[in-house]
Amino acid sequence: MIRVVVADDEAMVRAGVRAVLATDGGIEVVAEAAHGHQAIELVCAHRPDVALLDIRMPGLDGLAAAEEIAAVAPTTKVVMLTTFGQDDYVARALGGGAAGFLLKASDPRELITAVHAVAAGAAFLSPAVAHRVVRSYRAVGASATRARQRTTTLTDRERDVLALLGAGRSNAEIARVLHVVEGTVKAHVSSILDKLGVRNRVEAAILAYESGLS
Repeated sequence: MIRVVVADDEAMVRAGVRAVLATDGGIEVVAEAAHGHQAIELVCAHRPDVALLDIRMPGLDGLAAAEEIAAVAPTTKVVMLTTFGQDDYVARALGGGAAGFLLKASDPRELITAVHAVAAGAAFLSPAVAHRVVRSYRAVGASATRARQRTTTLTDRERDVLALLGAGRSNAEIARVLHVVEGTVKAHVSSILDKLGVRNRVEAAILAYESGLS
């Protein structure tokens, strides 16, 4: 069972998220928060697998809450709930350790997919969010050419792994696709992060998008 904490200052949004997740028998919403401080308290109390955080909340916003959760509960994966017009927050969220980005207007099935993906250790970028994230990175100089140059340090198999990682696949899924054991995939992922100089799977996934691998 994947245990989830939902944080949003709008009660109707929380109810909607809970209703969607309730359709999946493998997901349980264990608590709801109306602001960032409460989200941190509930994560510490329940130690959920996933925390779904709205970016804009009163008091302490989702970005600050994500950074604190990464520090006090590193096993809890954070998915940011965003709307269009929040591109300037993406870089900070990445640096804060978010494992996924999801639009509130996304198909409900995407929410369920995101929860399963990050709980399994994968990164998840809503396709629409991924497009905007890549565009944002390019705007500050991370061009597609530069991204492709960075991936030249990877072996062919590491490039295969990076492409699947960019598609939101978990280690277990990548292992099945490539017909290798999961431990081998973990070793490849570690090597990829080191060679690319990125901090986490989300940043690696973005680079996969930028370079055209995903």
